[in-house]
Amino acid sequence: MIIDQLSVKMINRPGEMSVVSDLLGDENINVKALSLSVHGPDAHVHLVVDDAKKAADMLRGRGYEVTERQVIAVEAPDHPGGLNAILRPLKQAKINVEYLYPLIGKIKGNAVLIVGAEPIAEAITALQKHYITILDRELYGL
Repeated sequence: MIIDQLSVKMINRPGEMSVVSDLLGDENINVKALSLSVHGPDAHVHLVVDDAKKAADMLRGRGYEVTERQVIAVEAPDHPGGLNAILRPLKQAKINVEYLYPLIGKIKGNAVLIVGAEPIAEAITALQKHYITILDRELYGL
């Protein structure tokens, strides 16, 4: 149920994300979800890929600073207010959401969200109590 997320620090300049994308593509690593944010001279991309270890090793070998973190992928209703089906149980359990971004693709007509929350085991329990589907390796087939 736990998915590996990579966070890659890179220089905030035109084309840098394209370079990272080319590197991943050259290694036949498929990006399933991503979020990019800029912090001054740096940019940070959070990635869920189909081979996190291979991607992390390759990017580190190319000089990128890469950190790994465990996140979860959840099925979210794709309608107005559907996001709160995910957020409300976490709020009730007093679990902080640190990352939230969409997966590229849907499952059974529903959106898929990547959620970084701590503590992760409690987040999984809280979501399961509210019948939220938590995806595993099947997300790589979407």
